[in-house]
Amino acid sequence: MSQSDADAIDEGVLADARAEASVAPVPKGSLWRDRNFLTMWSGQALSQFGAQITELAIPVLAVLLLDATEFEVGVLTAANVAAFLLIGLPAGAWIDRMRKRHVMIWADGVRALALATLPLLWWAGALQMWHVFAVALVMGIATVFFDVSYQSIIPSLVRPGQIAEANGKLQSTYELANIAGPGLGGWLIGVLTAPFAILATVGTYLASLVALMLTRDHEERRAPEDHAPILREIGEGLRFVFTERLLRRIVGYTATGNFFNTLATTLLPIFLLRDLGLSPASMGLIFSLGAIGGFVGAIATPHIVRRIGEARAIPISAIAMSVGAALLPVAALVPALAFPLLVAQSFTASFTVLLYNITQVTFRQRITPPRLLGRMNASVRFVVWGVMPLAALLSGALGTWFGVVPTLWIAAGGELLACLFVVLAPFWTMRELPDAHSASR
Repeated sequence: MSQSDADAIDEGVLADARAEASVAPVPKGSLWRDRNFLTMWSGQALSQFGAQITELAIPVLAVLLLDATEFEVGVLTAANVAAFLLIGLPAGAWIDRMRKRHVMIWADGVRALALATLPLLWWAGALQMWHVFAVALVMGIATVFFDVSYQSIIPSLVRPGQIAEANGKLQSTYELANIAGPGLGGWLIGVLTAPFAILATVGTYLASLVALMLTRDHEERRAPEDHAPILREIGEGLRFVFTERLLRRIVGYTATGNFFNTLATTLLPIFLLRDLGLSPASMGLIFSLGAIGGFVGAIATPHIVRRIGEARAIPISAIAMSVGAALLPVAALVPALAFPLLVAQSFTASFTVLLYNITQVTFRQRITPPRLLGRMNASVRFVVWGVMPLAALLSGALGTWFGVVPTLWIAAGGELLACLFVVLAPFWTMRELPDAHSASR
């Protein structure tokens, strides 16, 4: 799990939800009686599970069936996340000018169609690595549009006082998919083989598409006269992020940590399936058990923050994440203990990522003017996720030149160095992080 994974729900929506919920309370659990929301939620639950299965099945297909090299696995990962770098900044501005539910429907259709080509080409005996690269790129672009729309559609589906409840239900489904999805994916791959497991997940995207078509919203498109020049809006968001001193430190650590984390995770399929000889089911089980750390981290974070202070939670969680990263190459030194070491590494990463992200995202919400929340989030994501395709390509090259395990050691060392962004910052000297009035002073 990377440092940015917990940003799955748009921070601006959450901030608005808290403010609106205080003035428009609704009975707890009221959305269980809202058929419109339940229709959308059920489709999204299936889509989340499908995404987790696909995330496991495509690398397994490349490594086991197409005998992908280290560099090809790097290119595959880069293609999957390249959209964050290529269109991450303008996507939000474009989507603000469209009906978000319609964008999501089109994105689901594109993802289902692109994904279906892989098992069909394999069945015809024509599947090649460049097909997998192309599908990963198309899927990544569609996912950027889907996710940005998805993070902003809730206010047009439910009443203001229900936004926090709706986001909580969607996030719980996301976490459940993170835990159960990889294990289910490993089982499906073992029973059906990777191509048929991929074909099965096409149905989840189609289910999401149908659910969205049956969902009704009250969103209205912005009037053309309300559109400001995109470059001006993008520039204002970037300036805010890089001129706020503590936020600049956080973004620096997250981007650098993500870079070296991607350096390691890109080669994980080869490391687990070839070097350690694990099965796809075991690989999925490691990810599922590790994801439990995210639930534990979410529960423990308020208690940890009360004990040590939210400011100190930033460098402490960063150090713990970086030290835990060293367990990956250590597993290669003691193959007999590889499985428990890998579970421990995954659990530690999930736990500390939740502690880090809950703390720093709350700080970002607090110091950012409401009119800049969307652009601040887009700017942060562009930086912290935009490094990932570059790291994936470098990972493939390093794996080819030096081998998988040396690359994992390089990644572990880089994650330790990344901590300096927050370890050498003034977080240790304060207990609570500043608010909007004092953050930049």
